[in-house]
Amino acid sequence: MSQSLLRPEGALAAPRVLREERADGCIVLRNPQPLQPFERSIGDWLDHWSMESPDALFLAERGSDGQWVRLSYRQTREKVGRIAQGLLRLELPAGKPVVIISDNAIDHALLSLAAMYIGRVSCTVSSAYTRLAKAWDKIHGILDMLDPALVYASDAQVYGAALDAWRGDAPRLFSRHAENATRGRPFDDLLARPESPLVARLAAAVRPEDEAKYLLTSGSTGLPKVVVNTHRMLCANQQQIAQVWPFLTQRPLVLLEWLPWSHTFGANHNFNMVLAHGGTLYIDEGRPAPGLIEKTLANLREVKPNFHFNVPRGFDMLLPFLEQDEAAARDVFEQLDGIFYAGAALPQSTWERLERVARKVRERPVWFTCAWGATETSPAVTTVHWTIERAGCIGLPLPGCEVKLVPSGEKLAMRVKGPQVFSQYRNAPELTAAAFDDEGFYCIGDAGRLVDPADPAKGIAFDGRVAEDFKLTTGTWVSVGNVRLRAVSAMAPFVADAVVTGHDRDEIGLLLFLSPQGRQAGQQAVRAHVRQALQSMRAGGAGSSSQCPARALLLDDMPAMEAGEITDKGYVNQRAVLVRRAGDVSALHANSSDPRVVMP
Repeated sequence: MSQSLLRPEGALAAPRVLREERADGCIVLRNPQPLQPFERSIGDWLDHWSMESPDALFLAERGSDGQWVRLSYRQTREKVGRIAQGLLRLELPAGKPVVIISDNAIDHALLSLAAMYIGRVSCTVSSAYTRLAKAWDKIHGILDMLDPALVYASDAQVYGAALDAWRGDAPRLFSRHAENATRGRPFDDLLARPESPLVARLAAAVRPEDEAKYLLTSGSTGLPKVVVNTHRMLCANQQQIAQVWPFLTQRPLVLLEWLPWSHTFGANHNFNMVLAHGGTLYIDEGRPAPGLIEKTLANLREVKPNFHFNVPRGFDMLLPFLEQDEAAARDVFEQLDGIFYAGAALPQSTWERLERVARKVRERPVWFTCAWGATETSPAVTTVHWTIERAGCIGLPLPGCEVKLVPSGEKLAMRVKGPQVFSQYRNAPELTAAAFDDEGFYCIGDAGRLVDPADPAKGIAFDGRVAEDFKLTTGTWVSVGNVRLRAVSAMAPFVADAVVTGHDRDEIGLLLFLSPQGRQAGQQAVRAHVRQALQSMRAGGAGSSSQCPARALLLDDMPAMEAGEITDKGYVNQRAVLVRRAGDVSALHANSSDPRVVMP
């Protein structure tokens, strides 16, 4: 067994924070630890590890024969140099991004790294946009907005039709079946020649303030915003994290990752963390979806990562397998030191189920941790770097970062400032100006509160999305995030997720998506379980109409990614579900009896 990541003395920084209380009711929290120097560019990480540990494994993915295709840091650097040279040979127009429309893969990583290495912007667009409609209006609108110098996709048989229908004139590159696309070129053409000295000169000229990548916001309605990420933002954020997680510099990470690189969690947080510290990333072809979660489980058993990053849906879909198969659980937890869940969205019931499984198969506990941030903060603002006993705490501000808690209705809205925070949305000066307050704090849209007002070092508790919350006709506010978490925990393991209803009504309700266990249990058992949970929530919430759902409706299907109801990361988009399922919301709150509705 390899040595634990968290065993060395000083593997985690002590929780410390400075609190400033203002006369207007605002609270500003700062980390007293100064931010240490950080790398100039993304390329510096790759250069460092290609020389420091050239033969160490960096990237691995499943090949067509089912075996792992592996790249060391030396091999990665050599390919990145060749691809950079290939980009130069194409004489692409300046100021335009290299756009990637594909799932995670080695070629995807190499192209993104090569573009950033020579100072060109990389932008990964969710592959889900190519599946939204046959007309492909959304992906074509995004491409028109980005105005790319080059578009890459992994397979022309999958993405070629959508790109052929786009009227843009940027060249299209494909790793497979390029001949099937009207203007397709083979990706391997970029690898044809070794790098010239110009590649090194361009890499050396990259400045911290230069744009490294564009990331798109979720864009549930209309076109998404384009967030400009600079090299300074990305490099500073990894240094900030390393100062509170010193174990990252003491022993290499080994990750198995499915989280999409079109999102800041999978790309800026996890991929960059591996690259910044010379770790290993196995690309998981599985997903938290029926028929694919089994692949993730098989990969976890084989790879045995020492850290696991996931979202609540991913944990929920893994747990039934781990609970029923002790050998599988032992394989998964054998080397695992940390479990990281994004933000504060993990139901406490999921946390407790994971703990129970771990206790069955190992003696040492698993460390649960999380962080909080956004696409605009590249991404981490706060991180948990001590032992917590339950979900909800999002940690403390990272070195060099400030979090301002501002009174907003019945909550405290969080605003942030630091070197990892963006300065602009691309080509959107009005949106950019509206995103910041008069002190230059980014208004992130989330609410928070101190876990213990008397001891701020115990961390910040996530208190929901300010924009998701609504008032009942009684005038009381509903904290959607808190109600959802309480409901999912109370209704586990039969309910996978919940959407909170009640806008412009006098009571709240729930649309419920059932888990695999719920579907297997049958309608009668699920109804009884949900009814009991509603009664328990009412008893625990002292009957408050703003905390206790008065009714729930059992949905027959799962949230549809193609309709925007679920993101690539596995989160349910509350607003999109409410809009798409307005009929179900009406049926839930109608006085007529619907067999799908459950009441306490």
